[in-house]
Amino acid sequence: MDLPVMPPVKPMLAKSVKTIPPGMHYEAKWDGFRAIVHRDGTELVIGSRTGKPLTRYFPELVKDLLAALPDRCVVDGEIVIAHEGRLDFDRLTERIHPADSRVRMLAERTPASFIAFDLLALDDEALLDAPLSLRRTTLAAALADARPPVYLAPATTEIKVAEEWFEQYEGAGLDGVIAKPLDMPYRPDIRLMYKVKHERTADVVVAGYRFHKSGPVVGSLLLGLYDDSGALQHVGVCAAFSAQRREELIEELEPLRMDAPDGHPWAAWAEESAHETARLPGAQSRWTGKKDLSWVPLRPERVVEVAYDHMEGDRFRHTAQFRRWRPDRDPSSCTYAQLEEPVRYDLEEVLSPPGSRPGQ
Repeated sequence: MDLPVMPPVKPMLAKSVKTIPPGMHYEAKWDGFRAIVHRDGTELVIGSRTGKPLTRYFPELVKDLLAALPDRCVVDGEIVIAHEGRLDFDRLTERIHPADSRVRMLAERTPASFIAFDLLALDDEALLDAPLSLRRTTLAAALADARPPVYLAPATTEIKVAEEWFEQYEGAGLDGVIAKPLDMPYRPDIRLMYKVKHERTADVVVAGYRFHKSGPVVGSLLLGLYDDSGALQHVGVCAAFSAQRREELIEELEPLRMDAPDGHPWAAWAEESAHETARLPGAQSRWTGKKDLSWVPLRPERVVEVAYDHMEGDRFRHTAQFRRWRPDRDPSSCTYAQLEEPVRYDLEEVLSPPGSRPGQ
């Protein structure tokens, strides 16, 4: 492979802002695996956000990308998997598996798609210093004949359209909106773009914590919600605390600490077979490998209000943010019923052909 921009390349990143900034190029924020694709003739490498190759995990995309992309190019985009009209991150993570036979079986059962949204190089020319407006125009021309499952990301320069997308597209599993200055060069691993994500709040039960890697202080709080059967389900964690706050939490939670998990709603976490049928906080995953996920059980008597962006199935998709303790709330009242559900929106509408919506 001999390209003007060689792998590995870390993608350009975005900083969070509260509102959609005016006067920019706007795209939907996809909830998938960020990927930079290098193609040189028959050679193709799909690189992850960290620069590690993803090619073996998405074998079905190789032939489609070879058919859709120019002979020599470097393209930034997102790998996604759709299920029943919306993005499904769980099915995406299932691909990160050591067994090639399982990966290929999943590739047939739940094939992935690639959403292209930036162009880093074409033929012998590096485009890192070119403005976004030129890179986008060139990318659109390069992918003019692309067919599913390779797509050009919908884009607009109309802020009203971007605001509509922000409200509508969540129903298809998207994360929010990305805003990019039109004169912006491409700078790997630097936050030059802006992301606006949905934020909601929920009152959840604190049922345990994990220690921080720095020592015997709280690393993350383990959060739960009661389902219709009255079982407390593990729905995620909140973890962004200062060093001083981590120490304070140890003292605050000490009265609730259980010496042993007997009688705790998640007591079965130590039994490996339990993880096959329930969401429990001690499960190993293909992401954490052999990382120690042991935790300290707490009596589920304390409620905290957290902010979250959206749900993935029955849990928070990303780490929740601590807002405040809720001593006025009864833990038993913390159920899934309080969670706001976005209006369904078909992913096919999001990925309709370029030029079919206002502002493109």
